[in-house]
Amino acid sequence: MLAILLATIVLHLTDLIILFISTCANAWRTDGVANYDLWYDCTQRNGGYNCRGTNDADWLQAVQALMVLATIFCLISFIFFLCQLFTLVKGGRFFFTAVFQVLASLFVMSGAIIYTVMSPEWKNENDTYGYAFVLAWLAFPLTLISGFIYIVLRKKE
Repeated sequence: MLAILLATIVLHLTDLIILFISTCANAWRTDGVANYDLWYDCTQRNGGYNCRGTNDADWLQAVQALMVLATIFCLISFIFFLCQLFTLVKGGRFFFTAVFQVLASLFVMSGAIIYTVMSPEWKNENDTYGYAFVLAWLAFPLTLISGFIYIVLRKKE
């Protein structure tokens, strides 16, 4: 039981770190010289960076909000898990934790889908998706799996 509990905690913390990095990192789209993010567009010139705020497109603001919500819900889910770990009765399930974790996975999925569908309008032929975009897509199944684990997991002695 202790091994399953530790594996669940490690998976949840991994989800949280991946969500935080993908939300904050400046590499959702890149073309080698410029990096495009949810928050800033940065261009590298003469060894320095020139950053400006992103366009205020509605879809980009939706992606920003969904990624922040996913990170917050994942953090709240972890806090609830720790609280339920010490207060839940024997044989109880971690449903409250699971609900927040599944919602976090749906938020990150929605944000990544919106970015995938809407960003080609702005994309040049040299642009590629960056590591933060890939991490966002990686966070979706990991967070969903973590949520399902919390649904199945029962508290033992």
